[in-house]
Amino acid sequence: MSENTPKVPEWVGTDGLNVSCTEKVKVLNENYDEIREIATEAFEDAVLMGCDPAAYRHAIIAMIEGLEEPYSD
Repeated sequence: MSENTPKVPEWVGTDGLNVSCTEKVKVLNENYDEIREIATEAFEDAVLMGCDPAAYRHAIIAMIEGLEEPYSD
């Protein structure tokens, strides 16, 4: 992991406690790493194709913020 790579976050459940199941944490960490890798590659592509980096970041953040919770009541 490079100096600029953020460390994997502490995963917190809906109860406010850290997720402690080893297998769940493993899956969450793997998903996080995959998303980071895909996002990095997409960002590099966007910049190489002349996209404004700040505008691209804004679009990706908006996409993430727009995700709906699939299991909310």
